[in-house]
Amino acid sequence: MALDHTQRRIASLQPSATVILDCIGELDRVVACTRYCADVVPGVADRPRTILSDSWTADSVQITAAEPDLVIAAVPFQEKALAEILKSGARFLGLAPRNLSDIYGDISSIAGIVGRSERGEEAIQAMQQQIQRIRARVPGGARPRVFCEEWGKPIIASQPWVAELVQAAGGDFVGSPGRQCSAEEIASLDPEIIIAAWCGAGDRVPLEKIITGRAWQQTSPVGTGRVYCIRDEFLNTPAPTLMQGLEALAHAIHPEIFPRTKGIRRITDVPTSAAENTNG
Repeated sequence: MALDHTQRRIASLQPSATVILDCIGELDRVVACTRYCADVVPGVADRPRTILSDSWTADSVQITAAEPDLVIAAVPFQEKALAEILKSGARFLGLAPRNLSDIYGDISSIAGIVGRSERGEEAIQAMQQQIQRIRARVPGGARPRVFCEEWGKPIIASQPWVAELVQAAGGDFVGSPGRQCSAEEIASLDPEIIIAAWCGAGDRVPLEKIITGRAWQQTSPVGTGRVYCIRDEFLNTPAPTLMQGLEALAHAIHPEIFPRTKGIRRITDVPTSAAENTNG
């Protein structure tokens, strides 16, 4: 019988790694994870697991107590957090994806480490096929201009993989992905659709409040009601979860073709003048 030299006890400091392990059928290897992992993989609550601080606030004492033989975390790290991870002495895999190609590479790497390369390739192919299915249904002609943000104070545009998904769903991403920008700059780009997917906010982004707070009442998306919140984990978790975000993006960009799906909310009530903003 061949010996199994793969890592059996994994501490996941990154929800995307937990998603990937679940997708390839290896969630049981996760002996410790962050509380954010349960937001995207409810199955982690089905059995006792140590709850750890995340990639930015890692604690070596917590990690060591879980006795992992592999720690998976994400770049960029706080310098202290990286030191804590290394201090634990466990084998360490750091993820730093920026685009879809990087994400496919991370899936392949994690699957290979646990001896499930074939399942990893299946997960990658399923993502690629879903993207192609959406792309094939997008009509020709003009593409709506879309601004998507991952944080609100300061405003930070969503990552390059989100820009790729916007393109696949039939839109043109405006602004520079992953970069900080001002409210005035975004207004000057004149997007037709605004999407907020704030890290850690779930689906609770206060759409009406950010529109008035940024004096965006007179922008085109507000006038047409095309301001949306998409669940954080659907766009900010670089893993197969992104396919749920793709479906939500497709509906926001082409609601006449793609049905509304879970995880997307549309703005409902916006003051129409700066005076209302001042008074409210």
